[in-house]
Formats: sequence, structure tokens, C-alpha cells
Amino acid sequence: MKGILYGVGVGPGDPELMTLKAVRLIRENTYIAAPGEDARDTVAYKIALQAVPELEEKKLMSIYMSMSHDKEEREACHRKGVQMLEEVLDTGENIVFLTLGDPTVYSTFSYLQKRVEEDGYPTALVSGITSFCAAAARLNMPLSLWQEPLHIIPAIHRLDERLDGEGTYVLMKSGKKMDQVKEILRESKKEVCMVEDCGMETEKVYHSVDEIPDDAGYYSLIIAKEPESGK
Repeated sequence: MKGILYGVGVGPGDPELMTLKAVRLIRENTYIAAPGEDARDTVAYKIALQAVPELEEKKLMSIYMSMSHDKEEREACHRKGVQMLEEVLDTGENIVFLTLGDPTVYSTFSYLQKRVEEDGYPTALVSGITSFCAAAARLNMPLSLWQEPLHIIPAIHRLDERLDGEGTYVLMKSGKKMDQVKEILRESKKEVCMVEDCGMETEKVYHSVDEIPDDAGYYSLIIAKEPESGK
């Protein structure tokens, strides 16, 4: 029998936010994969290690996932990663693939999952706490109320859009283009907060557009809400 490839969300950064199911699967399985040139250097591995010290004794698989804009280069990385995973799955061993946040939200795991499934291997997803839910909790605020819509946008790829719709906007991974993102936020007239490196030791919280630095880190998540009536 072929092994199962699990895509397991480890949450945004705080190891206490990992689910019991994620912890159990890491403990029960021998092979653990993470998306990077060296699994031990990945953020996902470092988060999980704090919750599951036994992870250090597991057989680690480093699956490099190129972020290049060159489609052929990305495809080559995916094919290589799939081959590595399938060689282990063919032995009947399961693989727990660690991914930040939740594996259903902008996850690199999805590209591997699709190809592995097409090759006839079983897969399963284990949900984790998303970065935007964790950031809202850190800010002690609801993301949306009553009938307010919630817009989730990968900000770095959508710099030509205005935030003029109703409800709350979440801009994910905005760091590289923060100066442009801030101009869009100012034009929106929305109330803005940002959490950088949510749940990590380097976490920082900002409560207005003017507070946000232009050199914010990659894991910067912005929440832009409608102004409260009366303000």
C-alpha cells in the first residue's frame, strides 16, 4: 500500500496555536517534509519543533519550492519535489508536510498535492490557524460583523486595485512593496492595523498607516476595516 501525504498547517508562529491533530501526526509518523533547501531552517519546522521536541529525531525531507516568476523553473522544482515524496510514499510510509498557517490558503503544498494525487497517491489536509485570524486575535478585534464581507488579498500581487469595497480587507505578505501598499491604504480611508511576524519572537504591532515602516518584513499582515460610525 502507498503511504499518505499529509499537508499539515502549523499556524502562523506561536507553537501553542498548533492543533492537537498536527502534533499527533508529527509524533506518529517517521517522515517529515518542509518547503525549503534545508528543512531545519524553515519557519514551519522551527514552529513545530517547539511544540513537538521529538521532531528533531525524525527523518526530514527538504523540498525546495522556487518562488521564481519563471513558470518552467517553478515546474521543475515541483517535479523534483514530487519525485522525492513519491519515492517514500512507495515504501508505504506516510509523509507529514509542514506548512505555515493553513494548507488551504495560498500554500505551496497545494502544487505538490495536485501532482501527487494525479499520480495516484492519497493525500489529506490538516487545517491550521490562519495568519489573518491570529493577527486579528492579537489585535483583539473581530475581522467582520453581521453582513460585512471579508476580502483576503495577497497584496504584493494586487497593487493596481483600490480598497473601495465594503467590509474588511486583509492584505497578506505586503512587506516587499510596503511603500506602494501604504499609499493604497491611505486612499481607502479605512482604519488600518498591521502585525509583523505574528506569534514569533520578532512580532511587532502597528496601529496606523503612518506607524508602518517601509522596510517591514515578509510576514507582514495588514487589516483595513471600515471606520466605526461616529469617528
